[in-house]
Formats: sequence, C-alpha cells, structure tokens
Amino acid sequence: MKTIKNLSILAVALVVTFAVGCKKDDDTPTPSTGGGGTPPQEEEVITTLILTFVDTAGVQPNVQYAFRDPDGDGGNAPTQHDTIRLAANTYYNASVQLLNEAESPAEDITLEVQNEDDEHLFCYAPSNTNVSIARTDSDGTYEVGITSFWSTGAIANGETTVTLKHQPGVKDGTCAPGDTDIEVTFQTEIQ
Repeated sequence: MKTIKNLSILAVALVVTFAVGCKKDDDTPTPSTGGGGTPPQEEEVITTLILTFVDTAGVQPNVQYAFRDPDGDGGNAPTQHDTIRLAANTYYNASVQLLNEAESPAEDITLEVQNEDDEHLFCYAPSNTNVSIARTDSDGTYEVGITSFWSTGAIANGETTVTLKHQPGVKDGTCAPGDTDIEVTFQTEIQ
C-alpha cells in the first residue's frame, strides 16, 4: 500500500512538473522602443550575404563574393561560401546585399536595413590580411556600412568577418551593443 501511495505521489509530481515545464510562453507583444505601442518587428530571415567590389581606378574587374545558406541558420551546410580575392595595393568601393532566398521571389533584406539604418550597423573585422575597411554611409548620426571603402596592401592571406548588428535604441557607433542578425567569416586573399 505504501508503494502505491509513493507511486501516486510521484506520478502527481511528474504531471505537475511536466505541466509547468510546458507552460506556453506569454505571446503578449511589448511596445517597441520607437513608442506608439506598436509590437516589435519580427526578425527577418537572412539566407544570403553578397559583397560587391568596384575598383575605384577602373582597372580591376568588378567582383562579387557570396555566402548562401538557403535553409537558414542550422540545418544543412551553406551551399556557397566564397573566398574574397582582391588585387594588392588597390582601392575598392564595396556594397553589401542581404537576401532571404527561402522566399520566392527572393526578398531583399537590404531595403529593410536601409529603412531602419538608425537600428543597424555592419561591422567589418579583417584578420591577418592587408585590408583596411571604412564604412562610407551614415544614418545621419552613426555609420551604417551597407557601403564601404576597402584599401588593400601587400599580398597576404587571412580572413574578414562581416557582422550585421541590430541595435534598436542602443546604437552608439560601436559593434558592442545589440543582437547579431548575421555573421559570416570569409577567407580573404590579397593577390
């Protein structure tokens, strides 16, 4: 009898634990930092990041390098992850395009970043390669980085990490605050 009573207590405890653990999250939207009581915008899916480079002297051909992960973060491996190859001792104007290619036709997420430029910042971090990068566009207060200027030096191989930070209400011109929308590290060869 004592065993049945103990099993009953254990069963009740498990049911209560399971019910509490599976409690539905509160779906009540909270007001955005923009005021007006509107719900926050839903995160966009970014499957593709494309970098386009134009030699400022018009000598080198325009080049494009991409990262594509059609099923998004997690799941299958990316289907394209290019190596950035740039000429040594050259100046490039660069631009970033973000796409959601899980949609048909593909959705250009770059337009949303432009429309919400006061909430977004592209961060560029070259490592072990002779590249200097400066963002060339602004939200009126801080840089954005959809466009940038790349200056290459001598031949070198390294990598460049491109990160899009989402910084609503906390943008301060640095890459520290906010959430990361996408981050891609490209092998980078200066030839």
